[in-house]
Amino acid sequence: MDGWPTMDLFRSEPMQLVHLIIPIDSSRRAISYLGELGLFQFKDLNAEKSPFQRTYAAQIKRCGEMARRLRFFRDQMRKAGLLSQSTMSTMSNETDLDSLEVKLGELEGDLLEMNANNEQLQRTYNELLEYKLVLQKAGEFFSSAQSIAAAQQREIEVQPMGERSMDSPLLLEQEMTTDPSKHVKLGSVSGLVPREKSMAFERILFRATRGNVFLKQSVVNGAVVDPVSGEKVEKNVFIIFYSGERAKSKILKICEAFGANRYPFTDDLGKQFQMITEVSGKISELKSTIDAGLLHRNSLLQTIGHQYEQWNLLVKKEKSIYHTLNMLSIDVTKMCLVAEGWCPVSASLQIQNALQQATYDSNSQVGAIFQVLHTKESPPTYFRTNKFTTAFQEIVDAYGVAKYQEANPGVYTIVTFPFLFAVMFGDWGHGICLLLATLYFIISERKFSNQKLGDIIEMTFGGRYVIFMMALFSIYTGLIYNEFFSVPFELFGPSAYACRDPSCRDATTVGLTKVRDTYPFGLDPKWHGSRSELPFLNSLKMKMSILLGVAQMNLGIVLSYVNAKFFADKLNVWYQFVPQMIFLNSLFGYLSLLIIVKWCTGSKADLYHVMIYMFLSPFDDLGENQLFWGQGFLQVLLLLSALVAVPWMLFPKPYFLKKQHEERHQGQSYALLLSGEDPLDDDQEDHHKSKDHEEFEFSEIFVHQLIHTIEFVLGAVSNTASYLRLWALSLAHSELSSVFYDKVLLLAWGYDNVIILIIGIIVFISATGGVLLVMETLSAFLHALRLHWVEFMNKFYEGSGYKFYPFSFALLGSEDDD
Repeated sequence: MDGWPTMDLFRSEPMQLVHLIIPIDSSRRAISYLGELGLFQFKDLNAEKSPFQRTYAAQIKRCGEMARRLRFFRDQMRKAGLLSQSTMSTMSNETDLDSLEVKLGELEGDLLEMNANNEQLQRTYNELLEYKLVLQKAGEFFSSAQSIAAAQQREIEVQPMGERSMDSPLLLEQEMTTDPSKHVKLGSVSGLVPREKSMAFERILFRATRGNVFLKQSVVNGAVVDPVSGEKVEKNVFIIFYSGERAKSKILKICEAFGANRYPFTDDLGKQFQMITEVSGKISELKSTIDAGLLHRNSLLQTIGHQYEQWNLLVKKEKSIYHTLNMLSIDVTKMCLVAEGWCPVSASLQIQNALQQATYDSNSQVGAIFQVLHTKESPPTYFRTNKFTTAFQEIVDAYGVAKYQEANPGVYTIVTFPFLFAVMFGDWGHGICLLLATLYFIISERKFSNQKLGDIIEMTFGGRYVIFMMALFSIYTGLIYNEFFSVPFELFGPSAYACRDPSCRDATTVGLTKVRDTYPFGLDPKWHGSRSELPFLNSLKMKMSILLGVAQMNLGIVLSYVNAKFFADKLNVWYQFVPQMIFLNSLFGYLSLLIIVKWCTGSKADLYHVMIYMFLSPFDDLGENQLFWGQGFLQVLLLLSALVAVPWMLFPKPYFLKKQHEERHQGQSYALLLSGEDPLDDDQEDHHKSKDHEEFEFSEIFVHQLIHTIEFVLGAVSNTASYLRLWALSLAHSELSSVFYDKVLLLAWGYDNVIILIIGIIVFISATGGVLLVMETLSAFLHALRLHWVEFMNKFYEGSGYKFYPFSFALLGSEDDD
């Protein structure tokens, strides 16, 4: 193991289990420094305790209360439109949490008091506005009523008794002769009612009083802010005249039920004018008071906003520190905390320096103890990634996290994933479109990383470097296919072929004459549009898919050897890697060889016939399908090798595993007890191992190996066939692109009409963007993902590990607030 070169991404970081003993007086600072470092994953040593039974539950409760106050401040700033103005100020290293708690409490009290005062003032202001409306509308009603009464009085005085009009009151003579002191005194109720309830309000009043009221309503132009709810509501001003206390009590109850706000009103015009003047004066005073209060409140919120991010981060840090301290076990007699956790071996010195610094800064008399523990527990997996490699590693982790220090397919995925995508998406015009879109995300990544994005945009932004590589490889394969939105170009020189006849579109390969050297790079442009284009491209891409598939599957099997060699597992080398290489290459490696030989020699041999009769009639003469001397003997040898490889994979490994297990168990029974070892620990270990021995089931191991063998044998066939999706999707992409170009753009171009041409261009751009650049990109991405997860990674990748999650303050900024 020591002789193997190390790679940051090929194998996970070497990890170690560490035992820390930290004095209580420096524990908080030590955990804080480890959080700044972000390279230590703590184990929970108090898993059996509930959160309320832990040592630092009170401190976490305090931090939770401070976080609640900060959320209250954030909501207030959002309502005031000041949240975007909050800035990150410089944080003091010695910020006192107690003083911050007091300060947050005082600020919360001040804000609550300001909000209550502002709410009361706003309610009074809205009530006065409504009162002013009532005074104006009801005053208009009384003034119009009085003008009508005065006109009637003048009419009575001018006209004789017998010549009065039909509009004159019938009881006018009786009213004139009756003593004014005996007139019935009517009461009135005035106010505002929501317009949507006004009709129901009028009907209920009529029914409740049996029509013994007079109701007058007037529509208020525009919405009015309701004093109770604070929302804008369309309302009507009403005034009700009634007689008797019983009617009054019914009217008041109905007003209360309908949410009608009542306001006092007098029929004296002089008092009305005086009341309107007083109300207008109070409204202007209240308006200035409310504005001054809001200015003071906004200035306070701005002051909070300047330090909000600092306070929020500090509270998050303190809460995470105490959460971590709760995972440590406390020793009251020794006044220290005991911690266990994982860290990279390379970070040992940094962690020890952080602990020493914490001891020094806390003026502690006793230093922390750093001790490495030896354990058989599987360590977590930790890869050092950057913003470029993170997305590729996440593609692998979505399948399963690598087992500790097994070969990481993420290294190869950086190249193979975008390349297989590009094989299915080969068009350098579409690749340039993808590249431009991705470059926008990469150039603006600082702006996007600080914004809250939608789900689809966030996913695209997170995989911007994957799409960038996909775009580059698509341009490369597009140049090989010689397709720019399905149009061929003579980029690397003139075509090697010329047409014998003028009708070149109908020409086959027989009708084409080679007049120059072979086209230097990629597909000759003359193939496009000829009759033999589709058969030729089908043959080319199908064979290319098989070659790529066999090459990648061989890479997967070679990586299984690299893993077995690294972990010193000779069984997997001799009874897994060797027979798998023999089986795969005896069949499909041989097929790949035939494809290359046929390409090099220009032979017309039928490879389907060769492969089928290799199994059905291995000893028959190949005839015209023979590609090289000794091919028949080689086929028989390869077929026998493939047949031998199957029992080679199936039988030896379970028997050797059983033999190794028995030898290990027998050797442990007679192990010497070395000085310094605890006999009780050894007994417990022997008991544990004997328990493992009892749990070893040969039948289960054999069945597992049988399943693995069948899966590989059948998978070798199905996985090779699965790589034909490279051919199928490449062909589909090319044909779709050709259809959009020929049947939309060229068809519209053929009409001598500007409108049809514009419509054709719009349809072409929409179809290209929606179908080829979005749907086809997603389709090719998913197929490339499947080829890596199923066909490539299942040859060697276990993916049974778990991630390294260190305690780090750097992760706090990306977390959403609760």
